[in-house]
Amino acid sequence: MPVNRPPPALEKAKRIKLLDIVVISIVAVVIIAIYYRVEHVLVYRWNWGLVFEYFVRIDEATGDILPNLFLKGVAMTLRLAFWGTIIAAVIGIVMGLCRVSNSLFLKAVSRLYVELIRNIPPVVFIFVFYFFISSQIIPLLGLDNIAYTASPNTIAVLEVLFGPIGLFTNFLAGLICLAVFEGAYITEIVRAGIQSIGKGQWEAARAGGLSRFFVLRDVILPQALKTILPPLASQFIILVKDSSIVSLISVQELTFLTQDVSNTTTQFFESWMLTAALYFMMCFPLAMLFQRFERTGLGIQKH
Repeated sequence: MPVNRPPPALEKAKRIKLLDIVVISIVAVVIIAIYYRVEHVLVYRWNWGLVFEYFVRIDEATGDILPNLFLKGVAMTLRLAFWGTIIAAVIGIVMGLCRVSNSLFLKAVSRLYVELIRNIPPVVFIFVFYFFISSQIIPLLGLDNIAYTASPNTIAVLEVLFGPIGLFTNFLAGLICLAVFEGAYITEIVRAGIQSIGKGQWEAARAGGLSRFFVLRDVILPQALKTILPPLASQFIILVKDSSIVSLISVQELTFLTQDVSNTTTQFFESWMLTAALYFMMCFPLAMLFQRFERTGLGIQKH
């Protein structure tokens, strides 16, 4: 009589091997060599303390500890990533569905959108689209006057969600640019996920009397989610890093404010090394979190 045995446990992480030690040693030696050459060949004077002062500051009037440029930049970067992901996901899902539509017009529009974004350098796209949005769309919607017409409570909420109200239009223009740019890549993720489902699923659902809309909603999309979610999570991490592009249009996120710090202190290496560390501290936990969600979502659990 067969005995029900528990599923085998996931393979435990292997111990560090000799190759790992060699690679880590090489990286450490390279870092030490670069540090030495910067200090002795370029005659650079390291001053980490001066740069660390730009994390927090003390208000002279109240004595309160307030975030300084680095933390303000991190907050703005996370705002861009959060809202940008939501808007880009909406754009990507809509355009992705258009990519698999039976309508030739919808297919052509979505294909044109994707190819336009993917074949134009990001910097060129950001500049062209930013000036169009800031000079045409935002004034048309009356958003450029919100700082003067909104109530104090509304302004307080907007500052929590979108940053300083005086920079609201800059933030909004940069956010839209970033979302439209990233939306093209999410479009392809959605298209690939839907097309990964075999034709047999479509045919069986249609044979059951379901319309194309209900086939997509009830049969195809639930299955496609397993394919879509992992690259979609990775795209969110990419968006955190890509948010640095909008520093070119004076959106005061982490990269833009790091330029201020490095120019003010003239401690360029420390400023940019700390910025790299801050990006890593934002992205690495997200990567671990999404990896865990991916495993549980795919039914891979520890026992």
